[in-house]
Amino acid sequence: MNNNWKLTDTHLHMTHWDQFSLRAGFSIRSGGVSKPPFEEMNVGIHVNDRTEDVLENRERFANIIGKPLSSWRCMNQVHSTTVLKVPELDESDLDHQSPQVNADGLITNNPEDVLITYYADCVPLYFIAPNSKWIGLAHAGWKGTVNGIAKEMVSALTNENIPIEEIQVAIGPCISKSNYEVDDVVKDQIPTRFHQKVITSLTNNKYLLDLKALNQAYLIEAGISEDYIYTNPYCTYEEENLFFSHRRDQGKTGRMLAYLTLSGE
Repeated sequence: MNNNWKLTDTHLHMTHWDQFSLRAGFSIRSGGVSKPPFEEMNVGIHVNDRTEDVLENRERFANIIGKPLSSWRCMNQVHSTTVLKVPELDESDLDHQSPQVNADGLITNNPEDVLITYYADCVPLYFIAPNSKWIGLAHAGWKGTVNGIAKEMVSALTNENIPIEEIQVAIGPCISKSNYEVDDVVKDQIPTRFHQKVITSLTNNKYLLDLKALNQAYLIEAGISEDYIYTNPYCTYEEENLFFSHRRDQGKTGRMLAYLTLSGE
């Protein structure tokens, strides 16, 4: 389903989930202080931007969403399928400036937590169980996508005795199929049962890969209702005025963030 995302001057907001008194969204590149090629709202410390500018940008975005940086829960994203349970970790392990854990997925039932992940073409995956009051956020690059981080997130939540029928998922902005060319190394790692749906062959052993559709296929296979999967239509590569793109900008670019919290106020 392509709906329920509202673009504001400062970020994309997942309006459909407001009914559950939680908040989900995605930052855009305007409104910050970073200089080219990181202009303006770069929130990634690791991309050789001025650290003080990145921290100012994060502070500004914290004010936009009304959630202090002390409540942000972050990890070192390593293109894995590792999912961590935030309440089992020390807050210092998930500090936004210097996280001490390597993973690509977080789940929590603590309304004080703001789950944060960073992007410049990869896929943000938002998970909610509104009745059980659990949420999860995952970073899915091609490796995480192909290796099934979407299914790992579902398993992490159902392990908390959450009924599979309750779980809803939003697939956030990322690079679109028409702009994501891959080679045999990537194609050969995608289960063949998904090839027809997510891959288009080009010449010279090149292919176009639909990361959103592949994550959706994994989610449906894991038992998530297609009616509960909300796919954002934006492409980070095409919308240069809104988003950073690692591929478009040849690696010299900033990062956006996805955020998800149980506390809607």
